[in-house]
Amino acid sequence: MAPAEFEPLPKGGSGPELEGLPEGTAPRASRLFRSRQFLFFLAALLGLTGISALYGLDTARHTLYATQHKPSTGFRPSNCGPAERLAKCPSGLPPLASPPAKINPWASLTISDTVAISEWLADPARSLNLTRGDKAVLSDNFIYHIEAYRPAKKDALAYLDHPDTFGPPERFARVTLHHGAAEDPYVMDYLVGPLPVSQQTKIKELTEIYHRGTIPYNARGFTTLGELTPLLAQLMPPLADVTEDLFGGSARGLPNDTLVGAIMAPLSFDGSFRRGWVSWRRNTPGPWLHPVNFFQYVDFSGTDPSQWKLLKLVYNHQVFNSSEAFLAAYHDGTLKRLPERPDQDPAAGGWSTRKRPETSTARDLDYLPGPRSVSFGGLRFRVDRAAQYVSWMGWGMYLGFDRDMGLSLWDIRFKNERIIYELAPQEAIAQYAGNDPMQTTTAWLDRFFGMGSAVRDMIPGYDCPHEAVYLPATTHSFEGSIVRSRAICIFEHDPARPITRHTGYSEGEFGATHGYQLVVRSISTVGNYDYLFDYIFQIDGTIEVRLSASGYLQGGYWEPAQEGYGTAIRETTMGSLHDHVINYKVDLDVAGTKNSLLFTSTAQETITQPWFEDDWGSEVIQQKISKTFIENEDDALLKFPPNFQGGYSLVNRDAKNRWGIPRGYAIHPGYSPIYNTVVGSKRLLNNANWARYNLAVSKRKETERSSSCQWNLNLPGDPIIDFHKFFDGENITQEDLVAWVNVGMHHLPQAEDSPNTRTNLAASSFFLTPLNYFDADVSMDSKNSILLSAPQKAGDPWSFDDYGVAPVNCIPDSVPPFEYVGVQTYGLDGKPAAPTTAEEMRKSAELYHRIKLEL
Repeated sequence: MAPAEFEPLPKGGSGPELEGLPEGTAPRASRLFRSRQFLFFLAALLGLTGISALYGLDTARHTLYATQHKPSTGFRPSNCGPAERLAKCPSGLPPLASPPAKINPWASLTISDTVAISEWLADPARSLNLTRGDKAVLSDNFIYHIEAYRPAKKDALAYLDHPDTFGPPERFARVTLHHGAAEDPYVMDYLVGPLPVSQQTKIKELTEIYHRGTIPYNARGFTTLGELTPLLAQLMPPLADVTEDLFGGSARGLPNDTLVGAIMAPLSFDGSFRRGWVSWRRNTPGPWLHPVNFFQYVDFSGTDPSQWKLLKLVYNHQVFNSSEAFLAAYHDGTLKRLPERPDQDPAAGGWSTRKRPETSTARDLDYLPGPRSVSFGGLRFRVDRAAQYVSWMGWGMYLGFDRDMGLSLWDIRFKNERIIYELAPQEAIAQYAGNDPMQTTTAWLDRFFGMGSAVRDMIPGYDCPHEAVYLPATTHSFEGSIVRSRAICIFEHDPARPITRHTGYSEGEFGATHGYQLVVRSISTVGNYDYLFDYIFQIDGTIEVRLSASGYLQGGYWEPAQEGYGTAIRETTMGSLHDHVINYKVDLDVAGTKNSLLFTSTAQETITQPWFEDDWGSEVIQQKISKTFIENEDDALLKFPPNFQGGYSLVNRDAKNRWGIPRGYAIHPGYSPIYNTVVGSKRLLNNANWARYNLAVSKRKETERSSSCQWNLNLPGDPIIDFHKFFDGENITQEDLVAWVNVGMHHLPQAEDSPNTRTNLAASSFFLTPLNYFDADVSMDSKNSILLSAPQKAGDPWSFDDYGVAPVNCIPDSVPPFEYVGVQTYGLDGKPAAPTTAEEMRKSAELYHRIKLEL
């Protein structure tokens, strides 16, 4: 009989449930008789008696095998016999989860929340003199950003651990205001709450989490999508005829412009100015791979565009202090022109698209769809959509989402014990090298652009398996709100590798356990780069945190002078050398909140023992373990030792396992455990000090919530958050500790990075894994295991015990037709916004990475 909850297929054996089978084909278990009829008919019709004989031989062989292998603990027949019809698989919807507390303390604000906050702030009683963000100019006061402000840890834990005694923490919002109308314009963060808005709601400056008071206006985030247009509209049209002659492109502010710009960062050192190099590229798909070796250094400090100006212009390594000087050199013949190159033809730009090349040769059987994952027994993870809570195989976690860094995980528990309070990305840097004004001055901190706001809907079946469950996310800006229905995907994954196994011959030695994993994923596209954030949960209590990258390189103009700074990937395009480093906050609570930092290492030793008096001499050279507790924050800025002969873990010295060893969790390096190569550059002087290490451990404080912030990009000399100031000599023995862990890659580009970087190579990870936390391997709990026993009689088959978890045979649901809708946008009034064109979507997504001149 079919297992419970399985729905039998309708008689006739056809319909959408039979996806992948020829039309009119019945399930295998009910078509045996008709298959024989068909084969015998075919044999008679064609006279192919050999085929008939082979079919009869094969059937006889399988019948004999089934007769010899009687049902027992060592053999189980299919759960769908010849007389039974194959059933339809269970629903692809996840069962409902049961979170520890019904309300998610880290939930994002709703659209109605932000509308109410905006209206409250705009009330004349607040005296803020606000202009609507979608109507504001630089010299106005306006709301730049609104998002949830996470509660204090003690308040969240009180509620989570005793939800029947304590209510959820009060809700507050972090609101960023641009005070452009002030005599000395500035940016300020405020705390607004409690929420929802009521008579009790107050506003106060939020400064305790930062190392500076007000935020310089020159370090502000992007304010309008065309912020640089007033200046570039003055600079580029007068040069159009010359740029057309020099490199076949121009920017006149017309719809058919053939050049687009991009400005590099940081734009300031300490907030006293706002300047940057504009690099011009061809306006073609994948413009990042089509530089033309033409640059302008512009000053757009302050709020008055009439005061903005060109400071320098560089073409082919020739520096001019004005457009007029450049034009004069062009007209008098002293300008050194770049040589003609084949791919300077705009019509030859198809190589930078994702279209399958026409010259591609077909791969054998590539016309068939590849394998896909199906949970034949039904999904084994649970989801509470309202609470944004997920559970699987003893794991449980709440999800959060914000504008700056996107997906975060909270209150991660395993086997009913909290392991991690907060697991969240903090910042992502990319520092470049080159022999031109663009690459040498670029040191991105992508939090500036909003890695959460840069999340778009994922591509079903490609970014995540077909059976993945998607969760939405909402972010808010000065223009309104964006809702993505497929911002986060969750799926169970079979890595096709047992987590443990052994081939043995004594009783209980031989067996294996499936290494199933749960993956929680989000993807952020920041201009040219795509970042895949994966949190991979395993059945032994291990979490792998993995970051993969794809998308387009920030290409430079290839010429011999660029040798050593990258690799030619086309006649005039190079992939530029750069480092990626991404920082994560890991607030581990190992058997409680009181933890210590343990360094465990190995080293070689030479010893003598009396029993060594033998043929090998009296000495033995071997290795030995050393354990040291690091007790001071100042000693906790860490790099992994050479040859990885050592590692770091957080342990609770007051909580021991059965064997008397402190329970702990190790921070284990995974793929590409790197830190930033360059130290001392003014463009990363103090705004990303965390990138100098593999990891660091500090005492947890509510005032040290993040290692970075949006404005750090443009304040390397005097950042809003200076990570090194977290480390002020405090004792970290049996304290609530936070680990700041880095992943990344030294990206030495190659031709295969064109058109897009591959996620298999551009990946980095770390593991959080039990270290004597348990008394033994808890993956042995899993019933998805098999135990084999040797035959009692020589020649008999091995018997086995699969703990009652046998493979399930059923027909999965059809894969729905592909559809990609994209995000839903809402205005500042909370009402759905009118649909926008692809060009408008592109402008809001790519920002300073692609500036299309508009008059």
